Amino acid sequence: MDDFSFSEQLKLYEEMKVKKLVLFIVLPLFAITVSCGKGDSERVIKTDVPSRQAGQTDVLQLKAAPLPVVRVAFIGLGMRGPGAVQRMTHIEGVEIVALCDVLESNVKKSNGILEKRGLPKAAEFYGDTAVWRKVTALPDVDLVYVATNWQNHAQIGVQAMKDGKHVAIEVPAALSMSEIWALINTSEQTRKHCMQLENCVYDFFELTTLNMVQQGVFGEVLHGEGAYIHGLQPYWDSYWNDWRMDFNRKHRGDVYPTHGLGPVCQAMNIHRGDKLNYLVSMDTKAVGNPAYLKEKRGEDVKDFRNGDHTTTLIRTEKGKTIMIQHDVTSPRPYNRLYQIAGTKGFAYKYPSPGGFALSSGELDEKISKDHENLNAHGFVPREVKDTLMKIYKHPITKDIEEMAKKVGGHGGMDFIMDYRLIYCLQRGLPLDMDVYDLAEWCCLIPLTEISLDNSSAPVEIPDFTRGGWNKLNGLKFEN
Repeated sequence: MDDFSFSEQLKLYEEMKVKKLVLFIVLPLFAITVSCGKGDSERVIKTDVPSRQAGQTDVLQLKAAPLPVVRVAFIGLGMRGPGAVQRMTHIEGVEIVALCDVLESNVKKSNGILEKRGLPKAAEFYGDTAVWRKVTALPDVDLVYVATNWQNHAQIGVQAMKDGKHVAIEVPAALSMSEIWALINTSEQTRKHCMQLENCVYDFFELTTLNMVQQGVFGEVLHGEGAYIHGLQPYWDSYWNDWRMDFNRKHRGDVYPTHGLGPVCQAMNIHRGDKLNYLVSMDTKAVGNPAYLKEKRGEDVKDFRNGDHTTTLIRTEKGKTIMIQHDVTSPRPYNRLYQIAGTKGFAYKYPSPGGFALSSGELDEKISKDHENLNAHGFVPREVKDTLMKIYKHPITKDIEEMAKKVGGHGGMDFIMDYRLIYCLQRGLPLDMDVYDLAEWCCLIPLTEISLDNSSAPVEIPDFTRGGWNKLNGLKFEN
């Protein structure tokens, strides 16, 4: 891409530290205004929204021509790609036509998955970091499925859409504001779908909670929480060329926010009646990862940027709040922190097994009257939770739940994600997640870094829909 990379933006930003009353930084597709008062607490950092080109319109509820058979090309077959290939072999109406990776062994391994399933081998592409360009240019591809390292996600996504393909991109799909706006503009210009592969919105508890929210069980949702808390010590050496550790070394902030933020934004109808307005971020010092590098690799790293724990607070246009956390080094057990707090009820998933707390008047009559004295000051018993999970099971899971659990992928949510993607493409329906979801959930990566580098100053979150955030009335999964 011709735009500045994330690291280049950061370098330029650092070189132009705030020394005057007003600092205006113009980067490709990304402008920041820092207004300084007498003290740090009075600063407000705003972000620019580039104008749409003439004739370009939004892609809210975008519909494309139905594709009864979806021809899929996979780019990136390291840690996530092979699982996606395997899952797609279980979905009717999918043809896997191309497999691409830098390493020949990864491509051969994935073609072996097709052979074991009795399917034709796909065309193979490998050998260097630019070979993916041959894949996006193929004439017989409808969908490009991107599972490379983060730094290549947006570049491949933009080119795939320019080459006439729909694109599905692993998380995070973009690392900088310039990459985010490039994906938005290209989707709007080409009218091609650009979906981020956020699997956590398809987990069974999150889907059930979303259905309960949409049916008013929790009243008005006022606060949500999410996180990615997952010690990566056993996995650091598995990332090709150490790309993930390298990104954490060089960048500060919540560099992996979408698992926690996505389900909360869906429950709050973000850009479907509400929008994210601004964030404030704080972090701890960096201890765990530098210690890991010294113990495992003998490196004495003094300038590791990303702190052990990052906490970000967000406020919405409608006066609601969200808290998102990131921690990939502490001994804390795996936790996505998922919590939804409403005026009439509360849902939480972690620590396992999660549960619900409801005002007594919100309990469904179908639930046993033995629990008629339940109130919002205590969690419902396990049997009541199980009943609620059955009553409010999300409609999209009813016909495929057993198959999803059998095929797998994080307990089945990965399969539901892939199934819904193909289901919507085959029927010409809007996808469950659009490019604006991608933008809102990824923007924490650059914006939390700006907040942290400016003493946790509030940073404005752009309206990526450019005025369309209130056009839709809630989130709908089309059928």
